[in-house]
Amino acid sequence: MESIQRIREYFPIVEEKKIFLNHAASSPLCKPAVEAIQTYLESRIFQREHGFHLYQARELFAQLIKAEGEEIALVPNASTGLSIVANILDYPNGSNVVTADLEFPTVIYPWLRKKLNVRYVQNVNGELRLQDFEKAVDDQTVAVVLSHVEYANGFRNDLRAIAEIAHQHGAFLVVDACQSAGVLNIDVKRDDVDFLTSSCYKWLLGPCGAGFLYVRKDLINEAEPAYVGWLGVKREIFKTTDLWDNTELRLSETARRFETGTPSIISFVGAAAALAMILNIGVKNIESRVIDLTNYLIDRLKEEGYELQTAENPDHRSGIVNFKIRNPMKMVYKLYQLGIFVSARMNGIRVSPHFYNTEEELDTFLSNLRKLS
Repeated sequence: MESIQRIREYFPIVEEKKIFLNHAASSPLCKPAVEAIQTYLESRIFQREHGFHLYQARELFAQLIKAEGEEIALVPNASTGLSIVANILDYPNGSNVVTADLEFPTVIYPWLRKKLNVRYVQNVNGELRLQDFEKAVDDQTVAVVLSHVEYANGFRNDLRAIAEIAHQHGAFLVVDACQSAGVLNIDVKRDDVDFLTSSCYKWLLGPCGAGFLYVRKDLINEAEPAYVGWLGVKREIFKTTDLWDNTELRLSETARRFETGTPSIISFVGAAAALAMILNIGVKNIESRVIDLTNYLIDRLKEEGYELQTAENPDHRSGIVNFKIRNPMKMVYKLYQLGIFVSARMNGIRVSPHFYNTEEELDTFLSNLRKLS
């Protein structure tokens, strides 16, 4: 991994003397993404850049999660990815979907929209226990729909164990990776994940308007997309004549069948550049660095007597730390006025540092927190 000083050069926000500890919300763009977007815009004047960026983005995200490129579809955001999955599954009479009470609403909305029986596993002191998933999932469960990392307190779910529970009952595991992609090491094959989706504007450090959907290879051709478009069909239809074939719908045999029309190419240009940077630095290196930072923060918070709402068990840790405080919204605003960015969640403060942040920045955050309390 490069030195922290070199890495910080990728993030212009640090030059503004601001301390950004809110990557679980919406991250500042990294310099590689900005430069790639600028280059793309200049090239568009002469129509020199086209679909390669889309192919590159798919392949890089596949590499990030240990999947194959043909298992990746481009989507504008994770909400769209989740809605696609909700609309390709079958729901026999009496079926149910299992999720958790800590979930971000968008994870659950697509299944509520289908008026399904949604079962909520209740957290116990901010943790989601495997034994409670075992009780909630039965032979009528179609899917377990869950975030890899819970947005409010950073609890990291054991995807492999939950996949085993789901698959024992013939259910699918559907994962929202918005709070883990780019910061934690994801392996969809190791963890036996069926579907996974993520946006790019959080830990992936890319722009809004770019997201990805992973569909396990053996499920692709069984799934009928709810919406279709020219991007989702087999490529050879464009080669038969000088006219595109509009007489027959032949869906792609890859995850591209879930794509419709032209996406925001400029968003995927930035996403591809950010992904390339993350992969070059190494996700394992990033995870190790971020866990070190959150360990440091947790130790300091405990020393100062704050009550944690984040799991201390290393198996369930992530890039998010949450602790209780009085009037968290008021405190967040006061810190913002000082150029320190955090969020208010669960009647506490949520802190989410990335790999370019430093212990000194965490110390500055804590010092100001103490002065403002």
